[in-house]
Amino acid sequence: MKRIILEKMVHWKESRFRKPLILKGVRQSGKTWLLKEFGRVYYENTAYFNFDEQPELAQFFETTKDVHRILQNLAFVHGSAITPNKTLIVFDEIQECNAALNSLKYLYENAPQYHVACAGSLLGITLSTPASFPVGKVDFLPVHPMTFTEYLLADNNENLVDYMNSIDGINPIPDLFSSQLTEKLKMYFVTGGMPESVYTWKESGDVSLVQRVLTNLLDSYERDFAKHAEKKEFPKLSLIWQSIPSQLARENKKFLYKAVKEGTRAREYEDALQWLSDAELVNKIFRIEKPALPLSAYDDLSAFKVYMCDVGLLRRLARLSPAAFSEGNRLFTEFKGSLSENYILQTLLPQLDGLPRYWTDGKSRNEVDFIFQRENDIFPVEVKSDENVESRSLKAYYEKYPDATKLRIRFSMKNLKLDGGVLNIPLYLGDFADKLIGLATS
Repeated sequence: MKRIILEKMVHWKESRFRKPLILKGVRQSGKTWLLKEFGRVYYENTAYFNFDEQPELAQFFETTKDVHRILQNLAFVHGSAITPNKTLIVFDEIQECNAALNSLKYLYENAPQYHVACAGSLLGITLSTPASFPVGKVDFLPVHPMTFTEYLLADNNENLVDYMNSIDGINPIPDLFSSQLTEKLKMYFVTGGMPESVYTWKESGDVSLVQRVLTNLLDSYERDFAKHAEKKEFPKLSLIWQSIPSQLARENKKFLYKAVKEGTRAREYEDALQWLSDAELVNKIFRIEKPALPLSAYDDLSAFKVYMCDVGLLRRLARLSPAAFSEGNRLFTEFKGSLSENYILQTLLPQLDGLPRYWTDGKSRNEVDFIFQRENDIFPVEVKSDENVESRSLKAYYEKYPDATKLRIRFSMKNLKLDGGVLNIPLYLGDFADKLIGLATS
């Protein structure tokens, strides 16, 4: 399967400002595979070290900070020379060895000619501890679940990807392509972007096996709650996790702690929710009442929505049957269009520099699903899960901030079109939103 992030990893390899690389993302998003594939394709050899499988490796880092001595010991374990610029050194499950994390500073300062790349399960939890590693001495690359485009490539639909890449203007998509892409997107809502789920569908074409994979992933995440979180937090983590579909099923999707458990107070559960966020299992999208730069300066920290890291996992956790795949656009419209919103957030994240926000006017029920910054412009986004695209909130937003609104974005099942300052992007072109906005505003 092709992962587009490999192109960014090649840029890292070729940069003269290269630092040790940390791949950061939700567990089971393909980080280990990416590192091994990157080493296989772009290096003469890969020296792979797993601190979970080989805990004795920790001694090399705990007894000395001399990186040349550490590298010499690692070469003995690897069984062959570790050569600058030709060997990719991979530290997997690096969260199991804090001394190895700290050694990245010395590898950068004293041995920059060596190429070092790292990954780990729940690494975001480890990195949220300030003492875990020296700030400014590593490069980060976020690893997201597979995008719809990557799903199409895995499903042998290179022709559709080639067509989408060829779009160079805001013109209607021909029905021949639109109908195929719509059907493929329905299946993506079933599988989601977790690599094992996509691979299982590609190899078997059996939806029941996809269901089993997603169930196993959800179960493994809950086991992580018990294994890695503080014991007292486990019940809270589980309750929050199980509540997400019902939170998103409400008309007002603002996260409510009382919807987790009756009588719950925010201060009792906010640490558990932050754990889920640090683990990158969920995304917290804060409300703003004023769309101004920088967006983060106008966050209302008391109001936010919580989405899951992957649309397929959300569908499975919500117990929505894949049978909806054959029922028109039901997958897109199910439980207040939350699958579509989760998908759009998922497809926007690799294109944005940071999380988007959402907007309410604080007085009425007007709410714009997402607000994001692109360069020095702010764009409001509405997600419509069918062809009914009437949008009172997007209109109210424009009437309130006409001078600050260069372009309004609407994702829906309607065709690609720029109409009166509103760019309608079909849901299946979500991965190309940044390019299409550029075309519409140039």
